[in-house]
Amino acid sequence: MSPVNDSALRRALARARDGKTLDVTEATVLLHARDEHLDALLEHASRVRDAGLESAGRPGVVTYSRKVFIPLTRLCRDRCGYCTFATAPHKLDSPFLSPDEVLEIARQGAAMGCKEALFTLGDRPEDRWRQAREWLDAHGYDDTLSYVRAMAIRVLEETGLLPHLNPGVMSWRDLQRLKPVAPSMGMMLETTSRRLFEEKGQPHFGSPDKDPAVRLRVLEDAGRSNVPFTTGILIGIGETVQDRAESIFAIRRVAREYGGVQEVIVQNFRAKPDTAMRGMPDADLQELAATIAVTRLVLGPKARVQAPPNLVDAEYALMLRAGIDDWGGVSPLTPDHVNPERPWPQIEELAARTAAAGFALRERLTIYPEYVLAGEPWLDPRLSAHVAALADPETGLAREDAVLEGRPWQEPDGGFVPAGRVDLHVEVDTDGRTHDRRDDFDHVYGDWEALKDRLGTATPTTPGDVRQALRRAAADPAGLTDDEAVALLGADGEALEELAAIADDLRRQAAGDDVTYVVNRNINFTNVCYTGCRFCAFAQRRTDADAYTLSLDQVADRAQEAWEAGATEVCMQGGIHPDLPGTAYFDIAKAVKARTPDMHVHAFSPMEVINGASRTNLSVREWLEAAKEAGVDSLPGTAAEILDDDVRWVLTKGKLPASEWIDVITTAHKVGIPTTSTMMYGHVDNHLHWVRHIKLIRRLQEETGGFSEFVLLPFVHTSAPIYLAGIARPGPTARENRAVHALARILLHGAIGNIQCSWVKLQDDLCRQVLQGGVNDLGGTLMEETISRMAGSENGSYKTISELHAMVEVTGRPARQRTTEYGVPTAERLAASAASDGVCQSVRRVLPLA
Repeated sequence: MSPVNDSALRRALARARDGKTLDVTEATVLLHARDEHLDALLEHASRVRDAGLESAGRPGVVTYSRKVFIPLTRLCRDRCGYCTFATAPHKLDSPFLSPDEVLEIARQGAAMGCKEALFTLGDRPEDRWRQAREWLDAHGYDDTLSYVRAMAIRVLEETGLLPHLNPGVMSWRDLQRLKPVAPSMGMMLETTSRRLFEEKGQPHFGSPDKDPAVRLRVLEDAGRSNVPFTTGILIGIGETVQDRAESIFAIRRVAREYGGVQEVIVQNFRAKPDTAMRGMPDADLQELAATIAVTRLVLGPKARVQAPPNLVDAEYALMLRAGIDDWGGVSPLTPDHVNPERPWPQIEELAARTAAAGFALRERLTIYPEYVLAGEPWLDPRLSAHVAALADPETGLAREDAVLEGRPWQEPDGGFVPAGRVDLHVEVDTDGRTHDRRDDFDHVYGDWEALKDRLGTATPTTPGDVRQALRRAAADPAGLTDDEAVALLGADGEALEELAAIADDLRRQAAGDDVTYVVNRNINFTNVCYTGCRFCAFAQRRTDADAYTLSLDQVADRAQEAWEAGATEVCMQGGIHPDLPGTAYFDIAKAVKARTPDMHVHAFSPMEVINGASRTNLSVREWLEAAKEAGVDSLPGTAAEILDDDVRWVLTKGKLPASEWIDVITTAHKVGIPTTSTMMYGHVDNHLHWVRHIKLIRRLQEETGGFSEFVLLPFVHTSAPIYLAGIARPGPTARENRAVHALARILLHGAIGNIQCSWVKLQDDLCRQVLQGGVNDLGGTLMEETISRMAGSENGSYKTISELHAMVEVTGRPARQRTTEYGVPTAERLAASAASDGVCQSVRRVLPLA
């Protein structure tokens, strides 16, 4: 460690003393503090820690978790230079602990008063070791995480211990699978140093799961998924002091943005025999104390900072002075399998050492008290009873009188009890929404300030760009470069009219002159959702005034009403309600088909598909096949927004990544379920994002041929949280709307024949303009449209056939009713829809008496 200038250290200490926000450079300087400078640093860190405990309502309390360590497998695909936990198959009796062995350890732990079952294992051993793959195949598990999930459920049901899962790197979808079976999960960041990962001879070289970018993505995905997550840094493995500071700041960024980092471990390297790093010196304990103190100062009073007590020798008081407020998991039964040479202290000794430093030791659960008390969305309802049995309802800490006993883990039994404002679909047009925002607005979506400045801006275009691009669009529509397409989105005046004319010529070639629409009904079966989409004004907590859930009978009743009004389609989507099981979607489709067998069921967005597959532990393909069998005829290609994760992670906290949307859509096409495709634009995106999104849709269509249409959805801003927070702009301009509808026609020419505008989001006059610039379809009569209306759209919840025809008439083109597949409805359907004018009576606005 290179020395630092004494005056620089004093300046940084003064800023820490005064509560100033530190930057990476100052944190790096403070990490060098020793002797009297270290004493001052620890004093400042202690003060911040004490303020946090006071604010949390537990002043002077340091926590720990009484746990049992379950080493599910010691096989790993990584080759870390310091690890003694991972081993080779020939050194083990079996690649994995058997279910009986897992349960025996858990039962012994429960008998000794443990409340946490810490599942520790190597990363995806089946990718490296044949023996692991063979064991999983022989026992009926697709992968290691499937076995983890199954064992977590067994532990919950048979012992009452709460699983904490440390399976290494997880994908966003993995987190969806595991969240329902574990109140908390974890993975050490360790370091952000790419040198330790990329250079031969360094500790993380040859270990794919130790890529810092991958590990940071896991932390972010856990936050997006509302998983209380443990992470931390490992010091003394060859990183620089600046690496250390940068790692702390990386954790702070994720913690601020998503709020899911429940604790940060600062762990010191200890050399172990029979490892590549056996000759490395141990990290100095003063160095550890300085790192803990800087971590506390950077992360602030609300953070929970931990040091493993078996790695600090006798320096308990030093670590407490440094600002920790937690000792982590301590086992009265099992050794620390990661540091087997370092036995856990006895809990009585730990309590005495903590008391000697002026603190009281209290037991917590694996999920930290703040998340216990917050409940949803951090705690899955399938785990609520298990946690409630062990948690003090006032403090969220462990109950001293808790009785450990197994409790059933099961999917919710349906959740189809009608609840809340079930007439919102009608009342949204008369009474409106109760409030313009939720009362948890300031924190449920993450830290608004952390979202700003994440996106760049598009390069301005020039008139010359537009003229050249127009020539290319006329000669070779699908051959436009990104730059040319972006230039066209800037077209105005005569250039915009020329762009619209080119698009309309292509529309005529691809779809003729008919303007089509479908007589359909939207049925949003619930608006209870905890995904945290920052653009969505529809989602409600179950306790909010506007929240509702329909029963299966109510869904079927609405479908029957629609059928009687001549509808050929119901479009069904809903919030990600935590009480609905993964099979609920099948039940909804079956209920509609039972009541209206010939109705086309256009239902369930890719987000809902992932939710259903995760909750049923089915693959996406298996779930889609089951949905098709239940009666789903096609999927809405919603939840796409902008298929660029840089945009998505500003626009939404927890919705599926772009890659998952693509996987669901392409898998649906492969199993014979057609879908629409969509783009929601005009919020925090730019024109290049629009171009790349449309081109991606084209590429997918060329691969699968499964898209029936492309639907453009301009952002409705009025009640959208991300707009109210001052981050999103107020939707696209009229000029942009005209340009992007025309560009979509041009870029998709020869791939997708139907381009649809949304009358819900556009005024009638703007609909007419885009109909003269490439659009051939108006969507549907809808009968009930709640999502956009909750966001502030003023265009109503339905349009009658007469209103649609009147809108089109001005263009001089014929309007024609279609089916979902763009065919012609039967004479019986046409007659029924003509009689009702395409809208059932129950949703019609009551006209005032003259």
